[in-house]
Amino acid sequence: MATRSLRPEPPRLDDSIFRTLYTANPDALLVVDAAGAIVLANPAACTLFGYLMEELVGLGVEMLVPDAVRSRHAGYRSSYGRSPVQRPMGVDMSLVARRRDGATVMVEIALSPLESHGLPYTVAAVRGIGEYPRVKEALKRARYSELLAHLGRAAVDTRDADLIVSQVPEVAVQALQADLSAVLLLEPDRLAYRVASGVGLLAGEEVGDLVPNTPDTLPGQVMLQGRGIVIDDAADDAYAMPRSYIEAGLVHGVAVPLSDHGRIIGVLKVRAKRAQHFDEEELRFLESLSSLLATVLQRARSEEALNHAARLDSVGQLTGGIAHDFNNLLTVIQGNLQVLEELPPTGREAAMQPLIACATHAARRGAELTCKLLAFSRRLVLQPTTVDVKALLESLADMLRRTVDQRITIRVEATDAPACQADPVQLESALLNIAINARDAMPDGGTLRFRATLAEHLPPSAQADTDRGDGRYVALAITDSGAGMSEEVRERAFEPFFTTKVAGRGTGLGLSTVYGFVRQSGGAIEIESALGMGTTVTLYIPVANASNDEVAERAAPPVLPRDLHVLLVEDDVDVRQLTVRFLESFGCRVIECATAEQAKARLEQDEHYDLLLSDIALGAGMRGTDLAVWASARKPSLRVLLVSGFSSELVDADRECPSEWELLGKPYSRQELMAAVGRAVSR
Repeated sequence: MATRSLRPEPPRLDDSIFRTLYTANPDALLVVDAAGAIVLANPAACTLFGYLMEELVGLGVEMLVPDAVRSRHAGYRSSYGRSPVQRPMGVDMSLVARRRDGATVMVEIALSPLESHGLPYTVAAVRGIGEYPRVKEALKRARYSELLAHLGRAAVDTRDADLIVSQVPEVAVQALQADLSAVLLLEPDRLAYRVASGVGLLAGEEVGDLVPNTPDTLPGQVMLQGRGIVIDDAADDAYAMPRSYIEAGLVHGVAVPLSDHGRIIGVLKVRAKRAQHFDEEELRFLESLSSLLATVLQRARSEEALNHAARLDSVGQLTGGIAHDFNNLLTVIQGNLQVLEELPPTGREAAMQPLIACATHAARRGAELTCKLLAFSRRLVLQPTTVDVKALLESLADMLRRTVDQRITIRVEATDAPACQADPVQLESALLNIAINARDAMPDGGTLRFRATLAEHLPPSAQADTDRGDGRYVALAITDSGAGMSEEVRERAFEPFFTTKVAGRGTGLGLSTVYGFVRQSGGAIEIESALGMGTTVTLYIPVANASNDEVAERAAPPVLPRDLHVLLVEDDVDVRQLTVRFLESFGCRVIECATAEQAKARLEQDEHYDLLLSDIALGAGMRGTDLAVWASARKPSLRVLLVSGFSSELVDADRECPSEWELLGKPYSRQELMAAVGRAVSR
């Protein structure tokens, strides 16, 4: 007896089963003829492409291809029809299909030619992959990159940083499909954020409002931790959330820091109502966005600093020229007053002496004023040496304790400060100028602190020359607890003649003098201040090194030899006459010339001269430096003393001329001229 099989017999595969399989397939199935017309489609195809069945059947397959590639697709289909081969799903990841409404969708396509089965058709299986997690992530990253690239192009094209600041929240909201975004910038005192721009802002945090920088807030935590923070929902929020956020449902958020050279200057934050809205991908996008914004802000600050420096340099050139003319006048005024003082007594002496003394005092004040102008314009002849910073600050503090209001407490912190390289007289004067300003800012008393530390590099906000090299600096910070400055005052603090004091209380040259001295010394200066928060002025002075330790000290001038033969070259007749009078009073024999050409003619006569005393600027002819070079080559034993009322000329001469030449700035007194002549002939 035969054994019966226990396995059921397979069903007979009739047409209804094949039709059911075709209809139930989740992929869109299209049967296309040789002419490219759709002869059969399944419901999934209607869903994917957005057509009704009767609209899809008979439609040319090119209608399902985006316009931009339609002509190429027709050529490809014709080529495929001549030699059809089976192409499995997934071999091409860059295909895009066009829906009936014009929208596009990413797809994968498998092709199965039916010619081998005797049918002149091709079956196209089309699968929409736009909802695949990996594809969605790729599309999201591509969208983020496109938005960043667009904002980056805008940042390059515009010089308006405020425009980019206003666009960043819009980009953040658009990219993350969020409900609120804001850029918060730290105030100078770093105690609060100012809302610089935003989208979807709520009351209390609108543009221009101040938000406290406290650890119990999201921006405060970003500042404290120095990294981006993601908040998934209200229950996980460890920070105090404003009631307005809770009422608006904005309980999900992310915030990232804005950094400038490693220093946090603000926060970019985003809020949304949808739960679990932010992940690591969103955090990385916001970090890239904040990095772009920080770069724009850095560029804006750098350009502003350069423009500010250019404006100050223009003023410096003007003031330097004015000081030159004043110095010639003051040389004549001071010198003639000194001559009057030394005249034999007369019956009118009692009446004249007070007048001469008063005029002399005014002339000295004028000379001090021009000196300050030259300091601002970086045209002083400095005598840099190695300065013991700690000793200098303690000496200055002792002097201030005896002279300023006893209600002002003065502190010095400079235990480990290295020595700096600067002109000690000018450095002490700069510190004193700042201390006087600090005293005036504390009429009711307060604290004045001097602090010296080592700085390995200059901060980006410091006012410095653009061509400075890298180096180490002594940071001398002078901090007061006074009224502070507004932003407008702080921006103009270094301008000459700008002052907030009442008339008669200041010339407005204090900080401008400091500015010029520090920059001419190869350093930089920075002001940090806010109304009600006091002021800190920091000077960055180059650290002294071994090569700077030895500084030649000027000895007292020797007694001038009798009958010293001097060739005087001075184009200003009044200055020339005064100088002749001074030199003759020293016992010198003087030959005077108004131009370098006249002096050359004298020297070519082989007459002996001990000293060439020449102004550097001699009108339209040869300059005094060129005359001295020519004369020294002709008469090597000739000593040289160059004078100028334009200190930039002395700076250049000090740098370029032989070290044995002596330099003297105008205005000069009788004693100063005698000392300079003595140094020149002793060399």
